[in-house]
Amino acid sequence: MFRKSMMCFVLASAMLASGAGIAHDPRQHGEAFDNRALPLRDGNRSTQAKRDHVMSCKTDFSNGRGAIARGDWLNGATWDATRKVAVRGDVWWPNARFEIVTQPFRRLLSGNALPTDHPTGSFPVARDDPAARIDPNPNGIAAKEVEIYLPLEPRVAAQPSCLPMGMIGVMSNGVALFNALDTFGNDALAHEVQDRCGGHPERTGLYHYHGNPSCLGGIREKARLVGYALDGFGIYTGFDRDGRELTNADLDECHSRVGRVVWDGREVEMYHYVLTREYPYTVGCFRGSPVRTAFTGGGAGPPGGGGGPPGARRPPGPALRW
Repeated sequence: MFRKSMMCFVLASAMLASGAGIAHDPRQHGEAFDNRALPLRDGNRSTQAKRDHVMSCKTDFSNGRGAIARGDWLNGATWDATRKVAVRGDVWWPNARFEIVTQPFRRLLSGNALPTDHPTGSFPVARDDPAARIDPNPNGIAAKEVEIYLPLEPRVAAQPSCLPMGMIGVMSNGVALFNALDTFGNDALAHEVQDRCGGHPERTGLYHYHGNPSCLGGIREKARLVGYALDGFGIYTGFDRDGRELTNADLDECHSRVGRVVWDGREVEMYHYVLTREYPYTVGCFRGSPVRTAFTGGGAGPPGGGGGPPGARRPPGPALRW
């Protein structure tokens, strides 16, 4: 018998009301960062695995599209998340669905790529929205049928592999995760304008995050599993089991670490990715062998090439469908 678990989520209303993770004073909580001066690491991309960088499959960013102006929250080597504008709107998606099914040797993630636990902004961005002066995103949000098979027990590959410019993982509320780069090769979370929960749609309508999503259920819990990278490894919150906020100094070149976490109901010592408030925020490179998808976006494959990240493979079962 397959063991099947439906992921049901509720919105953490207190986080939304207070803007937790956006206008948070670390001095009151002993945390590692001040949201008024987060490190800005534009250009920190590489063709090799490197701490504080995105190992990017794409190398040519000369035809970027996105933000058309520089926000006044950008201050040289830092950016102020408490001053950054967000796309207006409070749009709920009652048809949002996401399910995780554990099968022998593999894990099935399925849904429609809409957030199950929080509202989105109103997209396309309205002309009278202050966000339009910086990033007039013309894309609407669309449901996308998702069916992804991941290895149940992921393994570390012989070499890290690069990240494409599309989906690199799926979060626990069904939302796609992209890497930290915008289409100009800069820090997407700092330059592009997202909604108050940290998401926005790309040109096909796929709603996605580039960084630590402030409204995701359980985002401030200790060492909690909140998503899966496409190599099958878990993505965990940015706090260790003692409640200490983690930084890049605690992580390896892929933005990961080996530590004790809960995995499939068991406490184990294993490799896993970590969400942080420090660039590259989520995943810096794939440390396992990522599955191929039909929606990885431009630049997929070895640097300068195509066809998916090196070492990519599809586990047994049907192909991913969008």
